Amino acid sequence: MLSPATPPTSSAQAHLGTRDPSSKITREYIVQSRETGEVVPPPSGKPFQGATSRPKPKPFAHFLAGGIGGMTAAFVTSPLDVLKTRLQSDFYQAQLQSLRAAHPHPPSTSIASATRSALMHFGETLQILRSIHVHEGWRALFKGLGPNLIGVIPARAINFSVYGNGKRIIGEYAGYHNTDETPAGVHLAAAAIAGIATGTATNPIWLVKTRLQLDKSNAEIGKGRQYKNSWDCIKQTVRHEGIRGLYKGLSASYLGVTESSLQWVMYEQMKMVLARRQAAKMADPNHIYTLWDDTELWGGRIFSAGMAKLVAAAATYPHEVVRTRLRQAPTVSVGDGKVQMKYTGLVQCFKTVWKEEGMVGLYGGLTPHLLRVVPSAAIMFGM
Repeated sequence: MLSPATPPTSSAQAHLGTRDPSSKITREYIVQSRETGEVVPPPSGKPFQGATSRPKPKPFAHFLAGGIGGMTAAFVTSPLDVLKTRLQSDFYQAQLQSLRAAHPHPPSTSIASATRSALMHFGETLQILRSIHVHEGWRALFKGLGPNLIGVIPARAINFSVYGNGKRIIGEYAGYHNTDETPAGVHLAAAAIAGIATGTATNPIWLVKTRLQLDKSNAEIGKGRQYKNSWDCIKQTVRHEGIRGLYKGLSASYLGVTESSLQWVMYEQMKMVLARRQAAKMADPNHIYTLWDDTELWGGRIFSAGMAKLVAAAATYPHEVVRTRLRQAPTVSVGDGKVQMKYTGLVQCFKTVWKEEGMVGLYGGLTPHLLRVVPSAAIMFGM
């Protein structure tokens, strides 16, 4: 029965928290519209008296959870990260062009041709992955994992912490005290702030990781190794390019905030759908809560995380290629023994890649990138 202190409106009915002895789960309050049957928030925006509400996580919980999730995902998907970085660089584009020249396909707009091209691209990905293992050993598949972990742990911790707490603070400021029902605008603002903070704090780490992963290309063309380790890479970068050299690619990272923001917003919207579905079940007095309900809830969240990352990554991928090229910092000869940076800025890099390689160049490494980031997001959010 409802508490007399908070009667329901004429258009809504409330189901208060109840205890299910078999599952040991306390049901949360549910408010349903009598006209549509949809789950709606209480008229006052606050829980009815006697209802149980989910406790808010501590501020540091987001930080800890993000770090652990990011560490696990980075280790499991490290080989695909190495491959993705190499395919994004201009050095490995020569290998791809050789493979395509050896197996030419006539241009066609048919669905069969598009499918064949996709399978060929997938085959190229596996072939280069295998060549890394054969010619460089299995350790090469984890090259850069050290700086990657050093970067992933604080990056994910910062991102989850700033986003989780930012969503709560912005939501409360906007008058939404129930964080499960905050609008997409709040999620978008929190995600943008989190992306900018994360990119600024961790860009030097990602620059070192990228250059170490691409250092093998120098050895293969007879120039030898340029960097002994991460610290040597930092010292050489500062010596030759100054402190600003550690922040090459930062503008592309800021552009990448669009990806993380889109991912967070989509994830939150899908999570809300799952929450409403769960609430509708709990509103049914005949429903018996079982292990399947937990499996459906958590499985749905993990699937939502992967699907949100898939759409966001595919839609905003070119910034990844540009960021890698800027961090790689290749040089070109300008005569008289002088060289200069091939890519000097975000827009110039976009134009150069488009002019020299076309649309294909801006999507180099997309297949291994999606093969990595989709399960990585699922693992990270699941953890």
